[in-house]
Amino acid sequence: MTTPALARFLRARRDATAPESVGLRGNARRRVPGLRREEVAMLADVSVDYYVRLEQGRETGPSAQVLDALADALALDDDGRGHLYRLAGLAPRPRADLGARRVDPHLLLLMDSWPDTPVLITNAAYDVLAHNTLGEALYRGFPVGRNLVEQVFLAPDAREFHADWWLAAHNSVAALRLAQGRAPEHPRIRSLVDGLLGASPEFARLWAQNQARGKRMEVKGFVHPLVGELTLRVHTFDVAQTPGQQLLCYQAEPASRSAEALALLGALSAKTYTP
Repeated sequence: MTTPALARFLRARRDATAPESVGLRGNARRRVPGLRREEVAMLADVSVDYYVRLEQGRETGPSAQVLDALADALALDDDGRGHLYRLAGLAPRPRADLGARRVDPHLLLLMDSWPDTPVLITNAAYDVLAHNTLGEALYRGFPVGRNLVEQVFLAPDAREFHADWWLAAHNSVAALRLAQGRAPEHPRIRSLVDGLLGASPEFARLWAQNQARGKRMEVKGFVHPLVGELTLRVHTFDVAQTPGQQLLCYQAEPASRSAEALALLGALSAKTYTP
């Protein structure tokens, strides 16, 4: 049977898809914020009744061909398409492993060899497993074991620290949703999501939008209490030898104001965080 999660995902993405983004004409008299069910059915070349049954969770598992057509109709990116497949049970799920908590010693050596670059290592739920000195300083002494998504929604100074808090919140929730799709039964992800749903109305609102998108290269803005504004490009790499772990590297544009601020933070952190 079609899973309730798949039905919810289809409804949420239909509501969030602007008609213009898929070649349809929008107008002020539309009663729904996104696409109508019949429009999705037309774009995917399936019957309206069949699509309604999918959204209601009453239809048996759709074929790969139907999923491809729905992904195109809803303008899903590669992450969204993969998430759609996993929810329908047609893509192999990685083992329910967020990445071992032990970080390879050679990876730690590599991370520490970049003293001028903030580096974090996380698992798939964005628990911080390790960081170098500048990575610790960037996140204001953020300790190993804390969670980056919780930091965005629960830290008292999060809205001041993130220059565009809503963008950081959207990206964090979409990345966590993708992680949940890959390991839906993992207790760490369940407890993290449940805790945030109970503690943060903003998280609950964004979680209901059902966006699934991994962290790739992105530009993030910070307002650091010691050095002021920082605009950093974030590179995310999967750790091949330990599936589930990720390496996050933060880079400033050379010769920029942010590069100067990062260098100052490095000088300050060498005194503050080095034993």
